[in-house]
Amino acid sequence: MRKIILMLLTISFFGLVACKTGNKKGGNMNNETLVKIETTLGDIKVKLYNETPKHRDNFIKLAEEGVYDGTLFHRVIKDFMVQAGDPDSKNAPKGKSLGTGDVGYTIPAEFVYPKYFHKKGALSAARQGDNVNPKKESSGCQFYIVTGKVFNDSTLLNMESQMNENKINVIFNTLAQKQMKEIYKMRKANDEDGLYALQEKLYAEAQEMAAKEPEFHFTPEQIAAYTTVGGTPHLDGEYTVFGEVIEGMDIVDKIQQVKTDRSDRPEDDVKIIKVEVE
Repeated sequence: MRKIILMLLTISFFGLVACKTGNKKGGNMNNETLVKIETTLGDIKVKLYNETPKHRDNFIKLAEEGVYDGTLFHRVIKDFMVQAGDPDSKNAPKGKSLGTGDVGYTIPAEFVYPKYFHKKGALSAARQGDNVNPKKESSGCQFYIVTGKVFNDSTLLNMESQMNENKINVIFNTLAQKQMKEIYKMRKANDEDGLYALQEKLYAEAQEMAAKEPEFHFTPEQIAAYTTVGGTPHLDGEYTVFGEVIEGMDIVDKIQQVKTDRSDRPEDDVKIIKVEVE
């Protein structure tokens, strides 16, 4: 047990450093904002959810200011998602690494889960990882549209089991990250006994906290979507879903089929011509 816990803390420690260097049923459509994303491969129409007002209003603001006009779908991964919104992608030369551009602010997470989840066609906000962004705040401009894949019932049941089994580890790593100053201090002093004692204390706390939480289960709506149209269930509750595609999913599928380089950037640019609020 002591060896396993030490490994978890080591993962937590190096994960923090690595990040520093470096996811359905809407209301009345008549009351929701519709936005057309005109691309070089065709038009995509999305609706923005009223239950995520900060993300809705920010997306409208950026669209009306023309921030998205001329930007690229800079990260495309087949059967996963297509990502856009990096201001640095405007007129970016071939081969340039993209994905770090922003507008100078983030947006507080607005999880409306499990009502809104990562089914195929979900419009979601990109963000930095938990190690540097524990509140899961969204990028001020970058977004992605889910393509994902279809799962069977058995696979979803296995995912549920894995999520429940991993719950203790997730809580443990969260607690460990809050103790990083103490961990640094003990590692520097080669205080193995102190480190083990802290690890055992945190692991016991994680077990106690996990026992108080209900087991995770997908909702009937999630199961219905993930076993028919598909999606990316492992992103649920981690990234803010603030809208969905209502027309032009065939265009999204065209985008995910393009040839990409080692950085997942399309070799031939897929450009957003204009984003227009209807």
